[in-house]
Amino acid sequence: MTPFGERVRALRQARDLTLSRMAADLELTPAYLSALEHGHRSKPSWSLVQQIIDYFNLIWEDADDLRDLARVSHPRVVIDTSGLSVQATLIANRLASEIADMDEASLDQILAVLNAHNLPARRPDGSGPD
Repeated sequence: MTPFGERVRALRQARDLTLSRMAADLELTPAYLSALEHGHRSKPSWSLVQQIIDYFNLIWEDADDLRDLARVSHPRVVIDTSGLSVQATLIANRLASEIADMDEASLDQILAVLNAHNLPARRPDGSGPD
């Protein structure tokens, strides 16, 4: 599940909406919405994110949070370490091979290290902030 999918599911369930009802309201198939919630689809388009924000009447921080979650919800990530240090390549490869077996506490520690750098999010191609 992606962070975006998890949030959309929580919003839907908090309002007692079935997946089928929400999909129909947004003119999506239930299968697509389910795949989006479960992280089996690529990150949502900007227009779909806006549509969901409008659907739930999200404003200010809640709308910004959902946009931010959409930006970091790539279910399949590729890390290009060409031109980076040996250590960067080692970290990327270890993370790729071991992340599925890590517990939540370990993942929280890694996320805390990344958050400590307080760097703006980068695009998947490595260029500037989103």
